[in-house]
Amino acid sequence: MASRCLALTPKFAQRSGARFLSTTRVLREEASTSPNLGSVQPQKRPVGGFRGGIIGFLFGFSLASAFAAYHLLDEYKLASAALQASVEELQASTEKVSAHVRRIEAVEKDLKALAQSSASKDDLSRVRAELKKVYDGLHIEFLDLRSHVWGMQQDLHSLAKKDATSVRV
Repeated sequence: MASRCLALTPKFAQRSGARFLSTTRVLREEASTSPNLGSVQPQKRPVGGFRGGIIGFLFGFSLASAFAAYHLLDEYKLASAALQASVEELQASTEKVSAHVRRIEAVEKDLKALAQSSASKDDLSRVRAELKKVYDGLHIEFLDLRSHVWGMQQDLHSLAKKDATSVRV
């Protein structure tokens, strides 16, 4: 309404000479009907210590809970990753142990096969005694053969002397 009055003021000021806004007819009529004290603002309720304390406590608690949940989730992820790495390491070491066990079983199998096919001490001493007998028999035969060859050489030598003394024609 006041803006309408301000817009009309130059027209009235030109017709009637110089009039002030407070003395115009429109403003006087408005002033007589109701005094303009301004708009009534709704009254704010004070927050108060108790209500503010509860709101602050709930805000702080929810903020701390969110922070704790975030860190708990982060620690859970770290622990889970460490556990996964430990499980993978355990699996690798288990595979290594299994490979070693298979090698040991293969060596034991070969050892049993060798134990069954190898000779015992009694077998070895018996074979050694037989080998000594064979060696002694060969040595005796060698000496007999040598004496026989020596005898043949002597005979041949004696015949060569007889032939050398006689003249041939």
